[in-house]
Amino acid sequence: MAAVQGDATDEMLMVRYQRGEREAFAELVRRHNRPIYNFVRRQLRVSSLAEDVTQDVFMRLVQNAAEFKHEARFLTWLYTIARNLCVDQTRRRKHRKHASLDAPMDTSEESGSLMDVIPSGEMSSDRKSVNKQLHETMQRAIEGLSEEQREVFLMREFLDMPFKQIADVVGVPENTVKSRMRYALEKLRLELDEYKDVAKAAP
Repeated sequence: MAAVQGDATDEMLMVRYQRGEREAFAELVRRHNRPIYNFVRRQLRVSSLAEDVTQDVFMRLVQNAAEFKHEARFLTWLYTIARNLCVDQTRRRKHRKHASLDAPMDTSEESGSLMDVIPSGEMSSDRKSVNKQLHETMQRAIEGLSEEQREVFLMREFLDMPFKQIADVVGVPENTVKSRMRYALEKLRLELDEYKDVAKAAP
């Protein structure tokens, strides 16, 4: 029997799991649990809720495994499940009038490409303060995007997904995805442009 780990693609592992190989499912979880959690956490902005939703994603994978088509792209299928669960949670939280801006930000992990604006290395206390302020400004700016723009931005910037794959996950034409990304970047640039002079002023 071919080894489950190693060179096996996600699609191959999914087919093996459909045939009853539990080790294949375990490998899929090992590969994608953390990326899915990071994606969900950035969508919902509450770590404890993201953990629950991540578990739900893989439960849905188990429940709907028979529906996966062999020629389909596994990541598209998996992130479609994650995205739909995030949409459901967002709607529920809106009904509860959840004040998302007051939710604690989990900033202990890597923040992604746009968080790397300030050079790393030894920084003065002023520079560290600016770095923290810039991070918080970016977090607020991302949160201020529309739901449609934010999910496209997160998939593109933090997951490095191609526009075509994002379009498949979201269920809209590729040109619509590109348009949402363009508007998201324009809004984020405006936020950072207002902050640029403060960042440059730090020694």
